[in-house]
Amino acid sequence: MSNRLVSLPPLDALRGFVAAARRMSITAAADDLCLTQSAVSRQIQALEERLGTPLFTRSNRSIALTAAGEQLFQLASPWMDRLLELAESLRDEQRIRPVTISASMGVASLWLLPRLGEFQTAHPHIDVRVATSNRVLDLDRDGIDLAIRYSPASPATQGGLLLFDEVVAPVASPAVAASAFRRPETLLQHVLLDLDDKVGPWLHWEYWLGAQGLGQRKPKGRLHFNHYDQLIHAATGGHGVAVGRLPLLLPMLADGRLAGRLDQCLHVDDYRYWLMEAPGTPREEVAVFRDWLVQQAALTSQELARATGAA
Repeated sequence: MSNRLVSLPPLDALRGFVAAARRMSITAAADDLCLTQSAVSRQIQALEERLGTPLFTRSNRSIALTAAGEQLFQLASPWMDRLLELAESLRDEQRIRPVTISASMGVASLWLLPRLGEFQTAHPHIDVRVATSNRVLDLDRDGIDLAIRYSPASPATQGGLLLFDEVVAPVASPAVAASAFRRPETLLQHVLLDLDDKVGPWLHWEYWLGAQGLGQRKPKGRLHFNHYDQLIHAATGGHGVAVGRLPLLLPMLADGRLAGRLDQCLHVDDYRYWLMEAPGTPREEVAVFRDWLVQQAALTSQELARATGAA
């Protein structure tokens, strides 16, 4: 049995014909296809020779479809549209969607982003989208694959994976720390950087000053911030002393951008860092990124134990 497919006109010739028929202009069709006018003319001529009939009538400045050309156009034009839609949908299915992770601005800026370069080097084919928000996002509704949340153990964290504990201590730039951490009362000779957040008392200076018996005394001044990463940038810039969330600040403590009063560490029992995952079986790239996050969290816990003498 002969293969009838070999008798079909070439796709390039059909494409040139359809483009010219849609625009009723070989010049415009050539522009649409990024070809020369002569190339499109040759495609149409080859198609006419293959079919044994003219498809256009030509005058000096215009073209028009013949009866055979009209029949072919009515068949080929919608077929090419459907072929294009199918090709695009198949390409979209093969294209890897980015892994979307949600985290608060402080966690994203201070813990996640400094580590992402290492992941991208190891997995250049996986795109990551970081969605920063200080409100709790609905993973399913908002299209979030993974989320890092700062909260106590509760029904909201059920099914989540504990990444690491919270440990806090006063931190400042080395220049400020040399004076501020000399004695408990010298802290008051500096500006205290405070967070406008009601998460817990351990993140606010009233708690620390009260623990040192300094609750009734006023510091040199206060600066208030509504984002934790801004507060820490002010601390590294020498603008005052901050309450440091040590799991997020280990790289800054290690490279000397910050110095911490680590003998005053507070291990917080209420709040921890959790990794939440969208319901259902994760895509392969999401699982790869999740496993990498878990490894990074384990390293953070080890470094935190060494820094605070808890190892």
